[in-house]
Amino acid sequence: MTTELSEAWELFESGDSQGAMRTLRSAADRLPPAEVAPLVAELAKGAGFEDLAEASTALAARPGEADRLYAYGYACVERGIDAVAVPALREALRLVEAPPAAPARTSLFRRRPKPQAAQQLGLRKVLLELVSALEGCGRHTEALAVLREHDARLGDWPDRYLTVYNAITSGQIPLAREVYAALSAPEGVWVGPGQRVGRMLDRAAALPPVDDRDLRGWHYVLTGGLLTTLSPHGFDQGMTGRWAYLQDDFGHCRHGLERLRAVLAATDRKPASVGLLADRGSRALGLATAQLLGVPAAPFQPGAPGVLVVAYDLNECDPAEVAQLRERTEGQLLFEHATCWTDPPAVTADVSTLLGQIVNAPWEPGLQFSEDGEPEEAEPDRRSAEELAEAILAATPTAPEGDGQTPPDPDDTLTAFATRATDWPATGPRDRINSAGPVRSSRFA
Repeated sequence: MTTELSEAWELFESGDSQGAMRTLRSAADRLPPAEVAPLVAELAKGAGFEDLAEASTALAARPGEADRLYAYGYACVERGIDAVAVPALREALRLVEAPPAAPARTSLFRRRPKPQAAQQLGLRKVLLELVSALEGCGRHTEALAVLREHDARLGDWPDRYLTVYNAITSGQIPLAREVYAALSAPEGVWVGPGQRVGRMLDRAAALPPVDDRDLRGWHYVLTGGLLTTLSPHGFDQGMTGRWAYLQDDFGHCRHGLERLRAVLAATDRKPASVGLLADRGSRALGLATAQLLGVPAAPFQPGAPGVLVVAYDLNECDPAEVAQLRERTEGQLLFEHATCWTDPPAVTADVSTLLGQIVNAPWEPGLQFSEDGEPEEAEPDRRSAEELAEAILAATPTAPEGDGQTPPDPDDTLTAFATRATDWPATGPRDRINSAGPVRSSRFA
C-alpha cells in the first residue's frame, strides 16, 4: 500500500472522511484504481451512495475487467469525484483498445466462448466518459488529446463538439475553429451547446485574449461577461487574478460598484431600475447600486426590460430566482459581486467584480485582526439590508492592497476592454460555464 493510500485510510479511520477524499483526489493518478476502490466503497457507504459503493466493491473483487473499471469510473463521475474516476477510465479505455486474445481451441460441439467484456463495452462509450471526468477536473488539454487521438472513431455530436469545447477551454482557438467549421448541423439537445461554442468562437475572434494569463479576456470568451477587478495577490505564484480566499469589506463592495458604474458609462448602458433579489446580501448591494446610479429599486420581476439585477453571490441566492435569469429580457443585465470560479453559479453574470473560491461577505462572521495583530473571530453584522446598503455607500471605494506583482489595472484599462467587447452583453441562454478555461489558478483542495 502506498504512503498516500495509507494516509487516506488513517484519515478515514480517524473520522475525517473529507480529508481522506481530499488525499485520494490529489493522489488518484498515482494509485491503482482497484487498490483505491475498497476505501472509496467505505466512503460511499458513509455518504449513502449505494451505486458507488456497489461499483467500488465489484472492482475490488475483480480488478482487471474493463466493464467494472468503467462502472466504477462512471459512478465516481456521477458522485462528483472526477479525479478518482480518471485512472479507472483510462485503464478501461486501454483494455477496450487492446486486441482481443486468440480464442482457446475447442472441440467440434463445444459452444463458442462469449465475447470478452472489454469487447462488449465499446471504445466510444468509455472514451466519452473519460473526457467527462477530465473536464470535471479542468484537465481540458488532456481531454482534447484523448479526443484527437481517437478522432477517426468519433462522430460529430457530441464527440467532435467536445473536441471544439475542449480546444477552446485549453486555449487552442485555431483548432477549435477548424473542427467547428467541419461539424454537421446539430439536432435536438445539441443545438444549444453548438450555438454556445459558436458564440465563444465569435467572441474570441472579435477580442482575442492576449495569452494564457489574460483572465479578463478568457472570462469574456467563455462566459460573455466582463470581469472588473483582478486579485492583487500571488499573480506570478499561481493565482493569475483570481482569489483563493477573500475576507470582503464594505470598501471593496463600493469599489466593485464604482467599476460597474464605469463599465455602464463606457458602454452607454443606462438601466431603468435595479432588480432586488431576496437574500439580504444581494438586497443590500442592490439598494446601494440603485442609489449610486440614481435609479429606482424594486423586487426582481422576471421579464421586466431594462433592469439591472444585482447579486452579491448567485450561489447564495434563491435557485428559483436564479433560474429565471437564464434567459435575459431586452436590456436586462445581471451583476454579481463575488463569482465563484471553482463552483460556478447556475447562470453567468454580465458583469462580475471578482472571481474567488471562498469569499466571506462583510456582514458574515469571519476572521479579523485585533489592534495587536492577533487573529480573532468577528461577529456577524446583523443590520438590515437597508443599513448595510448605507454602510456600502459610506465606505471609501478601495481595492484590497496586494503584493505589487499583479499587472496594473486602472479604470481606463477596464473601460477600454469593455468598449472593444462589441458582443457584450452576450446573447442567448446564459448557462453555467463549468470550465475555468486556459488560465490556471491555484485552489484549495
